[in-house]
This record gives sequence, structure tokens and C-alpha cells, in this order.
Amino acid sequence: MRLASPASLSDRVFARLLWLLPTRAISQMAHGLAESSHRPLRRLLIAGFLRLFPTTDLSEAKHSNPDDYPSFNAFFTRELATGVRPLPEDNAEHAVSPIDGTLGSFGTIEHNTLYQTKGIIYDLVDLLGDERLASDFIDGHYATLYLAPYNYHRVHMPMTGRVRETRYVPGRLFGVNPRCVRSIPRLFARNERLVTIFDTDAGPMAMVMVGAFIVGGIHTRANGQVCPPHRRAPRAEHFAEQPAEDFTYNRGDEMGYFSFGSSVILLFGPDVIKWSNQLASPQALQLGQVMGRMARTDRP
Repeated sequence: MRLASPASLSDRVFARLLWLLPTRAISQMAHGLAESSHRPLRRLLIAGFLRLFPTTDLSEAKHSNPDDYPSFNAFFTRELATGVRPLPEDNAEHAVSPIDGTLGSFGTIEHNTLYQTKGIIYDLVDLLGDERLASDFIDGHYATLYLAPYNYHRVHMPMTGRVRETRYVPGRLFGVNPRCVRSIPRLFARNERLVTIFDTDAGPMAMVMVGAFIVGGIHTRANGQVCPPHRRAPRAEHFAEQPAEDFTYNRGDEMGYFSFGSSVILLFGPDVIKWSNQLASPQALQLGQVMGRMARTDRP
């Protein structure tokens, strides 16, 4: 089990201040600004972001000129240039990172318990919002991946799978940066999120897209724009009766994107994946980087 460091006093103070803010209202206003096509506002927001996050690498983007984007949100959810993140071709059984970001905790789900960070645990049923969905992943495997604001914010497939169902789970919009992860108990089970269940050759796989403070936007190919609006009630959608070719995505295909800082949690069933010995927490990952090898498949 690989876990991050415990919270410091400054982490706890930061999290407490965030707890007191009207995060939904702030996020809703920020979303409106981010969607604006007003040129002076758009240019001001993008320039301010690039000054705040100077490590943002536009050389890898499909459009490297900031003026090519019609809104701040279009800039933030920018696509990568073709060929920037090639997938490993040697073995289709490799599960790859679905994002550019940082690996948080990962390992084995201890019956129904996941580790958020050192000293903080949370419940699988709480995370998925449904006991039936959770049953496939008891004693399975998990990995939490964090996307910083400067990262590429599109989410891709770690392996080939077909969308079976999705479940929107309402919640708060706390930050999901490492300081909040270390300080807010059950953070991933508190925040608004979208659970997508895939059927793969290695059994069920879940991808949980966790919303975050500021814009809190989640969009997927299967569901379209999930949030905003930030709903108060859960919402389930089923895709088993839909044409398989429309909801089957190959390893590396885009699955969705976030509108601001966010996290992805991957879940696999028991005895399905063997994590790479090269993984450590925290560790920077790139889209397509090998995370593990599928240890069991349902292929004949």
C-alpha cells in the first residue's frame, strides 16, 4: 500500500477555510466566466492563468497559440497534438495511465475500504453511491490520480472497455489538491462525482471522475455535460441496450474531460491487475504510461 504524507497544521487550516466557503456558488460563477467568449475577458483569464501556472506546456497542445481558443474553458480543456502521447504497442494487456497528472494512493481495496492518504480511509459503497456497483470491486484494486490545473485535462481509457452504466453522485466541491486530500476525511466520497462502469476483457472496471472547487465541470462521451448544473439527487443511466459500437472505447481513446482541477479513481476487481513495480506515490504520470499488467482476463 503506497500512501502520501499526513496533513500538516497549515494543510488543516487551509482545508478548514475552504470548508467555510460557498463552493457551489463560487464554482457556478467561475463556470460562467470560463465559458464567456468576450475577447478581453478571455484573454485576461488565459494570460492570468499562464502567469499563475508558468509550467503549463502549450507546445504539446493541438493549438499552441492562446488566442486560438474561443473561451477560457476551451483553453483549459485543450486537446493534445496528434502523436504527443503514444501508447505502448508491445502488450495490449498493459493498463495505462488515463491522464497526465500525479499518482496518489494505490494498492488493494481491503474488503470495502480504500486509503485516501495516510491515516484517512473511506468506504467503497460511499464512493460509488451504490452497494450493487461496489460488490464487483470488494477486495479489488484501486489507484487515485490527481490532475493539477496546469495538466492536460482530458481523460482517456486505461484499457479497452464498453460503457455499461453511469451514476452521478451529488456532493460538495472541495478542492482535490494534495493539501485537501491530506486534510478532509472521506474527500472523494463527499465531492460531486460521476461513476462510469465498463465491461472489459478483464472484468468490470470503474472510472470515478471527482469534481472539484471552482468550475467543477465534468463532461463524458457517453453522458455529455454532466455538471454543471450541480444536482441534488443521484442520477443513473444504463447503456446495455445501446449499440455496442457507440459505447466501446479502445485503450487510449478519450472518455471525457474536466473543466478544472480534479481527480480520477480507477477500480478493478480482485486478482485482475498487478501494479507495476515502478509505481510510487507521489509520482508524476503521463497519459499512456504503463501502470500495471492485467493478471486475469475472461478471454477464451
